[in-house]
Amino acid sequence: MIIEKLAVGPIMANCFVIGCEDTQEGAIIDPGADAERIMDVVQRTGLKITHIINTHGHFDHVGGNAAIKAATDGELIIHPLDAPMLAQLDHMAGAFGLSVENSPPPDRTVDEGDQVQVGRLTLAVLHTPGHTPGGISLHSNGHVFVGDTLFQGSIGRTDFPGGDYDTLIRSIREKLFTLDDRVVVYTGHGPETAIGTEKQFNPFARQV
Repeated sequence: MIIEKLAVGPIMANCFVIGCEDTQEGAIIDPGADAERIMDVVQRTGLKITHIINTHGHFDHVGGNAAIKAATDGELIIHPLDAPMLAQLDHMAGAFGLSVENSPPPDRTVDEGDQVQVGRLTLAVLHTPGHTPGGISLHSNGHVFVGDTLFQGSIGRTDFPGGDYDTLIRSIREKLFTLDDRVVVYTGHGPETAIGTEKQFNPFARQV
């Protein structure tokens, strides 16, 4: 799997450009901002973007949807519970003194058990609510992209509308911590970690 990471926007959300080495088809996960920088990575890798996937609906992860959709015409995907947020990004960003273009509506919504096929890569969708009602994680070949569900040594905030602490902890323990300890966790902010590391050391959700 091709994986390129860049931190975008004023809140430094992680965006991932991933791709299938066999077919050179690719996806962009969480294009929060800086569409030109994201497309520079796409051009450098030579990938044909077939999908744009939002792990959740917060503006710092989806603010570049419109520009990336226009540049690639990739299929825009999000969980149905977070889809309404895409038309309210300007209001959400405005609360932080920022300006963001509203997103076009999704081309497809996904839920627990669905799959997104990117070339020969299969991304299994895990519904991991708690940070938002429609948060999802994407698991494939020893990698999982978790948005703002889990961080290195921390967890996503639950004080935003739709957030719930108990739901988030349950998502982490029942969905993410059931994955192999060696699975690499690609977080929505900050560095990568591993499932086994977080199970042992994360002070919020560890299992020892």
